[in-house]
Amino acid sequence: MRDFNYHRPADVSAAAALLAKESEAKLVAGGMSLLPSMKLRLAAPSDIVDLGAVGALKGIKVEGKEVFIGAMTCHADVAANADVKRVLPALAELADGIGDPAVRHRGTIGGSIANADPAACYPAAVLGLDAVVETTKRKIPADSFFTGLFTTALEPGEIVTGVRFKAPDKAKYMKLRHPASGFAVVGVMVAKYGSNVRVAVTGAGPSAFRVAAMEKALSANFSAKAIEGITIPHADLMSDIHFSGEYRANAVAVMARRAVAAMG
Repeated sequence: MRDFNYHRPADVSAAAALLAKESEAKLVAGGMSLLPSMKLRLAAPSDIVDLGAVGALKGIKVEGKEVFIGAMTCHADVAANADVKRVLPALAELADGIGDPAVRHRGTIGGSIANADPAACYPAAVLGLDAVVETTKRKIPADSFFTGLFTTALEPGEIVTGVRFKAPDKAKYMKLRHPASGFAVVGVMVAKYGSNVRVAVTGAGPSAFRVAAMEKALSANFSAKAIEGITIPHADLMSDIHFSGEYRANAVAVMARRAVAAMG
């Protein structure tokens, strides 16, 4: 790990000013991604801007059919929050299945989506639950946020301040969990909003994505049987020493059917 300057601003404005001043600076939230990368010398920021003291970025608010989660809210707090369990239980269940207890008590929702790891769980929730990512500069619809492998629509110096989820009539997240890391080999969020259905996938491709064919079928007939036989092309999916693209494509179909069946 190389030397760096450490900053702990008290508010978002100070953090943004530091990012604007130091072109090689990096934000750190829970540190679950940046610090391991620095130890492996895959990242070498000149400055680290720690958001841990910015209290305004923490907390959960339920406003009618919307759930707002501050960017520095850890996964364990989302999982345990009574209002989230009541209004959006699928999100609480998703958060409770991330990593291990250490990760859930340090990792944050803002850090997770800004990092855009292809195997992270939250991107499926952001896409599937028609969320809006709020930043220091604007509000970004979910469908425009994730743009590629470890890549988002965030601009230099832009800081995620929170995520606003739309509570559906019902939703379910099903995850094929990697036994060692806890990451999603494949994770599928299915959410029903009236006659419209959203199906979002993480873990399978370089970035989270929606499955239009499944959404169309489920919007017409919300049943597991309606999506039997629907598959996704595996050519653009990830393959590694553990799971091939073909395996992941099949797992998407299986997890989607299980999610729908679990909702009844």
